[in-house]
Amino acid sequence: MSDHHDDLEIRSTDSREADLFARLPAVLTAALATPGYAAHLGAIDPAAATDRNALSTLPILRKADMPALQKLSPPFGGFVSAPLGSFGRLFTSPGPIFEPEGTGSDPWGAARGLFAAGFRAGDVVLNTFGYHLTPGGFIMDSAARALGCAVIPAGPGNTEQQMEVISAYRPSCYAGTPDFLKILIEAAQARGVDIACIRRAVVSGAAFPPSLQAFVRERGIDAYQLYATADVGVIAYETSAREGLVLNENLIVEIVRPGTGDPVAEGEVGEIVVTNLDPHHPQIRLAVGDLTAIMPGVSACGRTNSRIRGWMGRADQTAKIKGMFVRPEQVAEIARRHAEIAKLRLVVGRADEVDTMTLRAEIYAEPAGLIDAVSSTLQQVTKLKGRVEVLPLGALPNDGKVIADERPVG
Repeated sequence: MSDHHDDLEIRSTDSREADLFARLPAVLTAALATPGYAAHLGAIDPAAATDRNALSTLPILRKADMPALQKLSPPFGGFVSAPLGSFGRLFTSPGPIFEPEGTGSDPWGAARGLFAAGFRAGDVVLNTFGYHLTPGGFIMDSAARALGCAVIPAGPGNTEQQMEVISAYRPSCYAGTPDFLKILIEAAQARGVDIACIRRAVVSGAAFPPSLQAFVRERGIDAYQLYATADVGVIAYETSAREGLVLNENLIVEIVRPGTGDPVAEGEVGEIVVTNLDPHHPQIRLAVGDLTAIMPGVSACGRTNSRIRGWMGRADQTAKIKGMFVRPEQVAEIARRHAEIAKLRLVVGRADEVDTMTLRAEIYAEPAGLIDAVSSTLQQVTKLKGRVEVLPLGALPNDGKVIADERPVG
């Protein structure tokens, strides 16, 4: 059994850099053909972008700005010129942010991560990422099938039916959030259902702290983390070395100082910025809003690309909760729908290895049923359930925070 998906993963650093930056000028030329990038990048010379120093002079495009840009020029803000019919699928994620899917067998570049986790041809994969409008389910589905796996498109929730499906198909692999993997394990234990067939897992979309890693490992499941976003796909993935996450091929990843776009020194924590090399759907210096740091050296698994330390927090106030992004704009929308609310703060926490959220609301008055009404709005806007606390005026801190992510890092 090969240890690597292909030879790209074990090429020299110089060879990788030469390949990426030889391809970049053509991608920049394609990007400049779109009205969005033409306005954003200005008068640049694509032929001059032949190394990281040159790339670092280009302006950052913030993912957090995309909802407003796309609203002005739907669906993609003018940053994609290809006709809609040339894409495979068309998605929307909370924000909203609209994303197209390419037409290749592994359009999100996730196959490497699944391969590194031990997924192989002939495996049956229980895919519990969502298939409804957001791309998570299809990211893993297409990658697994590209490797020759059969996929159960289970989606999240429906624990009883999940037990039936596992008993019938006996999947060897799981793909989904770590939180839901824990829920399935506990549900199987409570019901006396044998799910020992699941031996390998890829998890993404939520924190996977050491305590939860130990819980999963003790149940005989070898789980690996993927770091992915709905727009870019898989950016980095964990390997058997268990030392950070290896960056994906065909991406140029920079770590920059938040708010400046300036690359930081190796080991320094900064914001992840990604440039893809797909002229059909270019993304030039897209700042995804997450913090991490480049680790020194190369992985003991033999892959030669740089490694990151994994997710280390958010550079902005957008938070990923149970695999879904929740943005300050959504919190503002909740307040807009209820005149009784003076100020809101969404507090994100963690309890029993599951993400939690509590909406704390300063209110002018509390009519009957307000908490239930706001709870319903919270779920409608974010697609997630949370608790609502009402507070008197002036109770919330005066620090400008709309979303306070209080989950432990690491």
